[in-house]
Amino acid sequence: MDVLMLSRLQFAAATFFHFLFVPLTLGLSILIAIMETIYVRTGDEEYRRMAKFWGKIFLVNFAVGVVTGITLEFQFGTNWSRYSRYVGDIFGSLLAIEATLAFFLESTFLAVWVFGWKRLSPRLHCACIWLVAFASSLSALWIIIANAWMQHPVGYVLRNGRAEMSDFMAVVTQPFAIQQYFHTVSGAYILSGFVVMGISAYHLLRRQHTTFFTKSFRLALGFALIFSVAEVVQGHIHGAEVAKIQPTKLAAMESLWDTQAGAPMWLLLIPDQEGERNLVEFGRIPDALSLLAYHSPKAVVKGLKDFPKGDRPPVALTFISFRLMVGLGFLFVLLTVVGWFKRRKLESSPGYLKVMLYAIPLPYLALEAGWIVTEVGRQPWIVYGLMRTSDAVSPIAASQVGVTLAAFILVYSLLGAVAFYLMVKIARQGPEPAPAVANSGEVAS
Repeated sequence: MDVLMLSRLQFAAATFFHFLFVPLTLGLSILIAIMETIYVRTGDEEYRRMAKFWGKIFLVNFAVGVVTGITLEFQFGTNWSRYSRYVGDIFGSLLAIEATLAFFLESTFLAVWVFGWKRLSPRLHCACIWLVAFASSLSALWIIIANAWMQHPVGYVLRNGRAEMSDFMAVVTQPFAIQQYFHTVSGAYILSGFVVMGISAYHLLRRQHTTFFTKSFRLALGFALIFSVAEVVQGHIHGAEVAKIQPTKLAAMESLWDTQAGAPMWLLLIPDQEGERNLVEFGRIPDALSLLAYHSPKAVVKGLKDFPKGDRPPVALTFISFRLMVGLGFLFVLLTVVGWFKRRKLESSPGYLKVMLYAIPLPYLALEAGWIVTEVGRQPWIVYGLMRTSDAVSPIAASQVGVTLAAFILVYSLLGAVAFYLMVKIARQGPEPAPAVANSGEVAS
């Protein structure tokens, strides 16, 4: 493989691994803040124990997320130096704001929260975790604004052979960035809710710490239900924005080859990129694509054949990832709605608890599929319509990238194994012992 493909694989590997940890910190920080707020308001000691228990899992994710995030940003200099030189005035400033404003705020108050349980008043301590949650979301905002600019570049001028920022507010307030932010963050919140529910289900199935994990499950269930429904609605809105700004991505997402007015959707497709057709088409829904993408049943939707072959993204991977993401999104709504009706009788619903335990990996899969759609569907552009990925790669030898790619995979595999081992160990051990026997006569620990 050449240096371009190796660099893309290296960045993809680093991104996918990094994104295994970031979403959980985004949502779990809010859930922990809610738990500690309930403790401060009610004095219920169990919610303090909940905040401390889930906080341990949060800390493991945060640590690995920081390490992998730093190496990810360095790749813009090592592997994509031509990109950094061409758009660094815009992209670099957004990453700098994220680091100096959001990350330092998050890490500072997280340290205060970890070491301040006995040193701060309950209210001040609770305020610290809310600041951590705010900073986590703020950090995600700046990262996604930077990525959204790559998807839809605005607020710039071409000067002296490079792109320079001309309108900061246009960059940070463009609708595409806002839509992408809420879509990504909602997915992270769903993942966090499912992780908490899955771990809680593990203990409820074994009838361990039942009061503790019933409260955890119900809190995460409400959280995940809200954002599962919101994700479906917002995903449709975001899809319409993609249709307007990136028509090639839309065509690849639906494997649409010919431009049509009243374009249909198919329940089952098997794309054939070489033959510029679909090998299998089953379950035709007339006008559905035009209606969903442009809110008109007879709107014209451009097919892939209307674009030069060199401007088309990989169709099969984009199509499959999109269908997987959408299918899982509706499944999350179904599982949380069912859980809402079972929330008062969780211990007598072992079948549902088993499903939720085994469902823990599904939001991870949905989020990774979503990023494949976002990044692979943008190809062959690193900045859509402005700079091709092939023009952005560093002038280095393929052997250099190949060696570092192998090293990344090895180190990240070891790091991931340690991180998931620690999280599984913490999850299985359960919370710290309660200071007193619960009213039910069992020790809630």
